[in-house]
Amino acid sequence: MKTYHVVAAIIKQGNKIFATQRGYGDYKDGWEFPGGKIEPGETPEQALVREIQEELNMTVRVKQHVADVSYDYPQFHLEMSCYLCPIAKGAPQLLEHEAARWLAAQDIDSVDWLPADVLVVNALREQGIV
Repeated sequence: MKTYHVVAAIIKQGNKIFATQRGYGDYKDGWEFPGGKIEPGETPEQALVREIQEELNMTVRVKQHVADVSYDYPQFHLEMSCYLCPIAKGAPQLLEHEAARWLAAQDIDSVDWLPADVLVVNALREQGIV
């Protein structure tokens, strides 16, 4: 089974977390934390800054590592490193996703998270981030 190494941004403003809805692929319409694959020669932090620029046309600052998640989807294995990332410049513009929401703690379960991202939400709860 192929393994993908990806990064995800936990973008938080005030008491809300930014969630995006996939606009393509096998998991279209599922909700996730934005991010993507780490390219050869990139650090996870560099990949995250690049991916957020490509997907949301804004700049984030990688503040702290929050969680590592491993999940077996039917087609592949996912290794995802998640980081708390405040916005450094700009505001999110959806270039690849079909929708986005700012979710407060009480709303965090109002979207249909992808399975690996459910594990991230659980980690955020355990750490008191949401």
